[in-house]
Amino acid sequence: MSETMIRKNHMDVLWHEYTDKEGRNLPVVQASLTEKASIIGRAGIMLLSCGTGAWRVRSSMNTLAEVMGVTCTADIGLMSIEYTCFDGQDGFTQSLCLTNTGVNTSKLNRLEHFIQDFETEGKDMSGEQLHNLLDNIEEIHGLYSPIALGIAAALACGGFTFLLGGGPIEMFCAFVGAGLGNFLRCKLTKHHYTLFLGIVLSVSLACLSYAGLLKLGEIFLGLSVKHEAGYICAMLFIIPGFPFITSGIDLAKLDMRSGIERLGYALIIILVATMSAWIMALILHLQPVDFIKISLPLAGWIIFRFLASFCGVFGFSIMFNSPIPLAVAAASIGAIANTLRLELVDLVNAPPAAAAFIGALTAGILASLMKDRVGYPRISVTVPSIVIMVPGLYLYRGFYNLGIMSLAISATWFASALLIILALPLGLIFARILTDKTFRYCT
Repeated sequence: MSETMIRKNHMDVLWHEYTDKEGRNLPVVQASLTEKASIIGRAGIMLLSCGTGAWRVRSSMNTLAEVMGVTCTADIGLMSIEYTCFDGQDGFTQSLCLTNTGVNTSKLNRLEHFIQDFETEGKDMSGEQLHNLLDNIEEIHGLYSPIALGIAAALACGGFTFLLGGGPIEMFCAFVGAGLGNFLRCKLTKHHYTLFLGIVLSVSLACLSYAGLLKLGEIFLGLSVKHEAGYICAMLFIIPGFPFITSGIDLAKLDMRSGIERLGYALIIILVATMSAWIMALILHLQPVDFIKISLPLAGWIIFRFLASFCGVFGFSIMFNSPIPLAVAAASIGAIANTLRLELVDLVNAPPAAAAFIGALTAGILASLMKDRVGYPRISVTVPSIVIMVPGLYLYRGFYNLGIMSLAISATWFASALLIILALPLGLIFARILTDKTFRYCT
């Protein structure tokens, strides 16, 4: 069956039909409740499609509602919004749903500016004009091609490999494997293939590419088989850092539905990705052994960790569709915070979870200080800057050992990963509490 013959499971919402047929040129503040609610709901579902949390989506919908003189209540999940608008006499309720979820910081930035400018500019526009403006925002999709996103993933996973202890050989193989894997995932996503298929095929290709390159190196260059340790790093582009972090932020604001759904979504990706990598490891006879140790002076470790962290966060930011200036800002913050985290573990023997909390707290505070200067939403900077701290290696080793029934070892890896995963959003949350008085209250 060709792609054009596949009927959509989610019907398109014809937003322009919600505008008043009479008085199309009236400012939206004088429009009907239905027309006002359509602007509020559409902006909310577009924000949700960018990957931002429920608190930010609700806050933006409230801003629009206040300017238009209506009251809005919203129940927000990972993929859907149910909301009701009141104007003192009538009520309008609607349920909206996304076809897919993802992260798009560039689109998020444009929507944030739409919200910020609404009181000064948007309220004087008609509903038809506002929907045309939202049409323009919605039509601008990804900034980068699948090839560019493949290179971004390669850069991110290459940096990840060094931070986990790998050397030049592991970094090169992970660079190629991750690049090919994410390129395939982006092509599949572009053609609307299901999430599970994209994960399985992209992770499998990444592992197969790593193993193939290493085998060629063994045959022609006499490389040691111990370099197989880095095959895990080739698949770390799949780690769902954004929903992991935003789930913790939503739970902190008691947005239980959104927080639990985001956490469930992240766990699904982790489960499918680690199972796929485990099966590929069995087929290719790969084992998650320890990396061959690299000998560097303290200053060398700090410098190279800083550079690797910068490259890693920059790559992840590009994967989140961030413009170059935003990616550089996130990478600068991530390089400082992640280097601090790693040095705390090495120099003062800080527990990894405590170091992760301090690293995330540092990233959150730095992002708050840079927010106005950078000109982008805070979440677009903070979350990419700490995604590189998500313990993908720990999660995979936990699943691998679970698969071979080494239950005690598996539990150790999973427990270590869980503590770090809990610490990361907590660090960002407390940074936000310290620097943003509006975030301190549950109103």
